[in-house]
Amino acid sequence: MYYSDEITDLMRKHHQSLSEKDQRKYAAIEAVKLGHGGIIYIARVLGVDRNTIAKGIKELKSESDTTCNQQRIRRRGGVRKTRESEIHDLNERFLEVLKNHTAGEPMSEKIKWTNLTQQQIVEGLKAQKTIVSTTVVQKLLKKHGYVKQLKKNKQPE
Repeated sequence: MYYSDEITDLMRKHHQSLSEKDQRKYAAIEAVKLGHGGIIYIARVLGVDRNTIAKGIKELKSESDTTCNQQRIRRRGGVRKTRESEIHDLNERFLEVLKNHTAGEPMSEKIKWTNLTQQQIVEGLKAQKTIVSTTVVQKLLKKHGYVKQLKKNKQPE
């Protein structure tokens, strides 16, 4: 049994949209459905190696119910750690740099700003042997409730 050109085109599109592991399993299922000669035919249709399909068949046969229902493709914990988690006293160092450069709204303690630029804060932290980027400084400013200082308009002449 062979598939029509329309069906093989659909199979190729679907195969390409899958993850590597799912591609292997899909090719294996299609090959098993066809029976004798199915591996060679599907390998040609999908453009994969016969050994890949054979590996997929082995995986399907050895799969248990728990691995079948697994949602994740990759292991957890592969994300880069944040600078805050790497530098345990980053908040204190950050606030130390801003200590003499903080101003705020007299009527509200919640509104405060600094006259330092993000790059100047980075340089201040670097002087304390703490290397961070302006992106980290931006997050720290937001975390500690700093807002952008509004520029005063020029008075009309």
